[in-house]
Amino acid sequence: MLPMMLVISIVMGIVPLLGIAWTIATGTITTVDGLFMSLILLTLSAVFFLNAFWELRDRGALAFLDKKKVAAAATPAATPKVTTNVTTKDTTKETPKATAPAAPANPVAAANKAPTPEEGES
Repeated sequence: MLPMMLVISIVMGIVPLLGIAWTIATGTITTVDGLFMSLILLTLSAVFFLNAFWELRDRGALAFLDKKKVAAAATPAATPKVTTNVTTKDTTKETPKATAPAAPANPVAAANKAPTPEEGES
């Protein structure tokens, strides 16, 4: 049933484009009616092609478009902790170096976060 929805979406996306070609061929594109008919047909075509895009994406046929996920999988997830040796006259002690804070998982949510009173004061 799902492959049939994909075929119907693609066919119904092409049919309005044929209507636009007919409007251009008959010369009525220069009228107000022809202009608005073309805009309506383009909107119909966009809706059906968007549905076809979503169907293909859900099936995994467009996996090559997800470059961010592929690049994220190739990079290591955790960074190693760096320590230094501090020697005093009696003992040797390891202390961790200061590391940069980890990047937030969702940078958009972090950017939209309300500032705390310390951050907002000048």
